[in-house]
Amino acid sequence: MVIKTEPIILNIGPAHPSTHGVFRMRTTLDGEVIVEMEPIFGYLHRSIEKLAEERTYTGFIPLTDRLDYLAAMSNNLAYCLTVEKLAGIPVPERAEYIRVIIAELQRIASHLIAVGAFLQDCGAFMTPFLYMIREREKILDLFEMVSGQRLTYNYMRFGGLSQDIPDEFLPALRKFVDQMPSYIDEYDQLLAENEILLARTKGIGILSRETALNTSASGPVLRASGVEWDIRHADPYSIYPRFEFKIPTGMVGDCYDRYWIRIQEMRQSVRIIKQAMKQLPPGPVRSTVPWLIHPPVGEAYAHVEAPKGELGFYLVSDNSIAPYRCHIRGPSLINLTALRDMVVGWKIADAIVIFGSIDICMGEVDR
Repeated sequence: MVIKTEPIILNIGPAHPSTHGVFRMRTTLDGEVIVEMEPIFGYLHRSIEKLAEERTYTGFIPLTDRLDYLAAMSNNLAYCLTVEKLAGIPVPERAEYIRVIIAELQRIASHLIAVGAFLQDCGAFMTPFLYMIREREKILDLFEMVSGQRLTYNYMRFGGLSQDIPDEFLPALRKFVDQMPSYIDEYDQLLAENEILLARTKGIGILSRETALNTSASGPVLRASGVEWDIRHADPYSIYPRFEFKIPTGMVGDCYDRYWIRIQEMRQSVRIIKQAMKQLPPGPVRSTVPWLIHPPVGEAYAHVEAPKGELGFYLVSDNSIAPYRCHIRGPSLINLTALRDMVVGWKIADAIVIFGSIDICMGEVDR
């Protein structure tokens, strides 16, 4: 028997970090079923794009770390690529290889948090999350070797890197990439056929291919819906065309596919790192660039395949020492636009899992 109830408006959040940051879902419920949902954000707004216009080009690099602070190296890279494109700055070969290694390590570190936190949203209390934190700490050890930091790194520079990798970096990296595939196998053994994970994720929060494209989704969210789109292949940057790797895609576009894509992408990142290590040339890691650069009048947009999707910077230069205009295309914000379509018709408990499967960082949403 169907019982008719009055609609109830329920605010879920903001609660940090329970909702992956200060995010609010304003849901309209019929019992426990969501009939309408409005995403509300802005609680963390920092005006970072306007701050860019008040700083020198170089002085803005540390602020890019604060966007997706779980993938700070990727933020550094996307911004530096844009300025290099705007000012015509070359990058030495060795720096390009190290950039790729660092970017792929950052992808693994970000996906480990994404999957670990997602599994907690599904009800797995701590165990898988701690397994993944264990491997992430090893990546942070590597980042600390090269930059001295473990969260916000300020490592990239226009024309290369702030400094070369230390002698102990490559042996530690080799040990990590040799061990990581077995750890990913361990995750698969623990989770892939887990009946609770399957019940909470299979067929839940389906994002169709058409809707994913219409909402401009990117990254694992898009590829889980069956769209084989990865900027490293579609619009190659740096030296990615030199490496062989696959683009995993899903079949259904549900929560399970979004989980599975991130697991497979970690395998491909290890594969890229191994190739880059073999090809790593000697030489300088930074071209000669003045601290105060004056790019010619013009505009430039560059983007990277960040862990969460397409991260792009659009800069306008008036030949001064600071950008005349700066706009950031954050994948977390764009991917959130599909959330309503994914949660309507599901229950509150499902909405938490669906939201977790998107993998957002509010620093990148509010900017």
